Amino acid sequence: MPLILAATPLGNPKDASVRLVEAIVNADVIAAEDSRRFHRLASDLGAVFTARVISFFEGNEESRTIEILELLRSGSTVLVVTDAGMPSISDPGFRLTRDAVAEKISVTVVPGPSAVTMAITLSGLPTDRFSFDGFPPRTSGARMKFFESLKHEERTMVFFEAPHRLPESLEDALRSFGPDRRGAICREMTKQYEETIRGTVQELHSWALTHEVLGEITLVIEGALEGSLIFTSDAMVARVREFEAAGMDRKEAIAAVTEEFSVPKRIVYAAVVDANKIAK
Repeated sequence: MPLILAATPLGNPKDASVRLVEAIVNADVIAAEDSRRFHRLASDLGAVFTARVISFFEGNEESRTIEILELLRSGSTVLVVTDAGMPSISDPGFRLTRDAVAEKISVTVVPGPSAVTMAITLSGLPTDRFSFDGFPPRTSGARMKFFESLKHEERTMVFFEAPHRLPESLEDALRSFGPDRRGAICREMTKQYEETIRGTVQELHSWALTHEVLGEITLVIEGALEGSLIFTSDAMVARVREFEAAGMDRKEAIAAVTEEFSVPKRIVYAAVVDANKIAK
């Protein structure tokens, strides 16, 4: 029997699909991130079900995956739902899906609401190419390194963030991307207090510092100008050669440029290697 991953409303139960209701009614087992929130959703949808409801969240994902796979092997139809949006997108579900596919168990998806696509649409930023990078790291050093690795990303970038970490995240984004990149904070989408704040990264940071930030947050930031990495690569290679001419060996020169340009060492190294290939 199939494994079904179903998207649930971000907040407004009216966004639920008919297929979601049918999946709830017909499932043998429902694996829910929060059983209380699932029961509330089912009640709002008028979905009367007989399935056994089990918890399936980050803390028990590994052990539950083993249990759910056994249920699937025995012929049960298992429905997976998270608190909001699509299972496996920054929520439990990926490992289970991967293992089910590996065992050739049928996997189907009930599509529906997505915080990622809704936020990028609300942002007013380019939607033809975008990246989703989940939650930035929690610690400042790791988060700064994370944003630095995306400094030259040309696609519009989408992130999730906890409300209490938003000011610090935007501060690190400001340092990496500069003050003038455009962006948007999308808060409480589809809910009563839905709000979209648009502006530069500097303006978004100022807003986060001066307002009480509550609710579910999706952050959208404009990508880099097309070709910016190429120009930066030329400058980095030129600087490496300057350091080498001054007596540094290549390893020392690359390390110095890495610090000067605040980019990962692998990017400087790759730029030098590519430049040498072109020169030959």
